[in-house]
Amino acid sequence: MGFTFAEKILMEKAGLKEIECGQIVFVNIDHLLTHDNTSAIVSKVEEDLKKYGIISKSMPIIAIDHTVPAVDEKTASGHKKIREFVEKYEIENFFDVGEGVCHQLVVEKGFALPGKLILGSDSHTCMYGALNCFATGIDRTEAAVLLLTGETWLKVPSTIKIELKGKLNDYVTGKDLVLKIIGEIGADGANYRAVEYHGNIENLSIDDRFTIANMGIEMGAKIAVFPFDKITKEFLDSIKKPLLYKPIWADNDAVYERVLSYNLDKLEPMIARPHTVDNCATVKEVKGKIINQALLGTCTNGRVYDFKLAAKILKGKKIAKNVRLLILPASRNVLKKGLENGTIQSLIDSGGILLPPGCGPCLGAHQGLLAEGEVCVSTSNRNFKGRMGSKNAEIYLASPLTVAASALTGKITDPGEVM
Repeated sequence: MGFTFAEKILMEKAGLKEIECGQIVFVNIDHLLTHDNTSAIVSKVEEDLKKYGIISKSMPIIAIDHTVPAVDEKTASGHKKIREFVEKYEIENFFDVGEGVCHQLVVEKGFALPGKLILGSDSHTCMYGALNCFATGIDRTEAAVLLLTGETWLKVPSTIKIELKGKLNDYVTGKDLVLKIIGEIGADGANYRAVEYHGNIENLSIDDRFTIANMGIEMGAKIAVFPFDKITKEFLDSIKKPLLYKPIWADNDAVYERVLSYNLDKLEPMIARPHTVDNCATVKEVKGKIINQALLGTCTNGRVYDFKLAAKILKGKKIAKNVRLLILPASRNVLKKGLENGTIQSLIDSGGILLPPGCGPCLGAHQGLLAEGEVCVSTSNRNFKGRMGSKNAEIYLASPLTVAASALTGKITDPGEVM
């Protein structure tokens, strides 16, 4: 009997020759991600850090990204404490305000490599599974202890296998696929499971894979992971990461809890209705809903690829009069490339408002919050009540194509109708 991806990588990291689902294993991690909550994490172990020091200067990855620039004195003080911690303990991997969202930085800076084990004090750490990593979120207390020890325990998850067939059409993206899956299995359908993607994955770009893996947590998954292939290698080559990694994948005779199959040819543009991510429908089922705001970006869909999709619809046109279009690049690098190739400029010319790289409106930190009764269609990953401002506002989640089409018409619109 063979092993799944999760079983194989945890077996290796734990130094074991056999492993089984549900087993508790102790592992040393490759990297620990923290962000604006670092100051809170450090305060939990401040005295121990003074006494013992940090386990490794290169293990932590710290980004200030959630509320940037600082929105008030409390936020500014937290940022200052993080900078002081970084300087005191000579942390090597630190990204200050304006560099981008932590998850985008982890992948584009080359920390997420095939076969690595990365934990982060953020639930969307699972995004790195697109690069054949075991990557998952943990709580702040566990992250604090990892700064001291570099070791933790994990329970070996059972695995759901998702088989993909066919190819996406021109109006459908990876965001539509993952919303379809979440809508069918539910927000808790993969609780503490690993989700492996198999089949015709060569028809999914690396950016689509980032989006799909990013939203693994929205179905409850511990990890969401893709195999290493030509597309993975092309991305790693593009960020100048030589073959200093060891891809891992499931055995052909691995045992799965469930096997699900999706035909990409038959997918339609999807949307998640308020106020849960699994409240999904086709865009055609909800089209015509008047919107006030459209958000393009975040760690889910804030890459150059995503802005290019939106520009296919908006270039040379103007958004609807009563719509605010927010453009939120996932990183400084994305912003720079998007400006160089004219993509972001075309979105600005269409009426878009450019925000600094970061999280901002996605979690309701600041910039672009919603008033009572307002409606936003967004490429972000969550639409919980009150997530982006008023608890009486509504958030719809969709692909960059659907968000752009909706911004153009002023109401939720199937991109196929305007492309």
